[in-house]
Amino acid sequence: MNYLNIPYRIFPLGDSAITVDFGNVIDEAVNNEVIGRFHQLKNYPLHGMIEMIPAYSSLTIRYDVCTVRKNTTIDITAFDWMKNKLDELLQLPMSAPQTSSRLLQIPVCYENGFAPDIKQLAAIKNLPVEEVIQVHTAREYKVYMLGFLPGFAYMGELDEKIAIPRKAQPQITFPGSVGIAGKQTGIYPLRSPGGWQIIGRTPLKLFDADREDPTLFQAGDTVKFYSITENNFYEIQNSLSFKRGDWSKV
Repeated sequence: MNYLNIPYRIFPLGDSAITVDFGNVIDEAVNNEVIGRFHQLKNYPLHGMIEMIPAYSSLTIRYDVCTVRKNTTIDITAFDWMKNKLDELLQLPMSAPQTSSRLLQIPVCYENGFAPDIKQLAAIKNLPVEEVIQVHTAREYKVYMLGFLPGFAYMGELDEKIAIPRKAQPQITFPGSVGIAGKQTGIYPLRSPGGWQIIGRTPLKLFDADREDPTLFQAGDTVKFYSITENNFYEIQNSLSFKRGDWSKV
């Protein structure tokens, strides 16, 4: 059992990665633990650690086996050494609040040309389109994790009034497309096949490989959507001129 008494298990992922899994759940307290431990290990990395991947309810750590072995005795494997260190870490409190306090305001155009699925969603939910927009923009969403595409943020939780399953057949989506799948909402940062129900689009560029920090979102961020017109969309799109590695004007 860890410091917050959240049950977990640790298992190998291939021969050079290890996962701490807190269960197959979408739970804010669990995700706070994952993100908190991510930041703790980022500040105080384990010997041989290469990379960490936080998810909804798990944290995966890639490590260099040879580097780890140099720090162990002959009778213990690299995995067992990493597991023991993680077990020790999880018994300790996090030294300071580790979740991000950033609140990002994201403009979204929900008009027809940008929202191919919003009318169908509204019909299925027996709601006016205007109410779908109002419900989607009414609350703040936590970024639980990044995945699928570079900079794709999985956010939740969505109001049950507009929650809807993903599409049976993926379709090509435009960069900035805002989608819904179950009780999650997210934004496609790149042109890609996608199965989420698209209800709008943001003019913001969410991923840029040339930037020092290529993604707009980070796990632990809070996101608030607000509605804009089609004219607003193109005005914002044309006016954006971020400095390298600087998302502060969002």
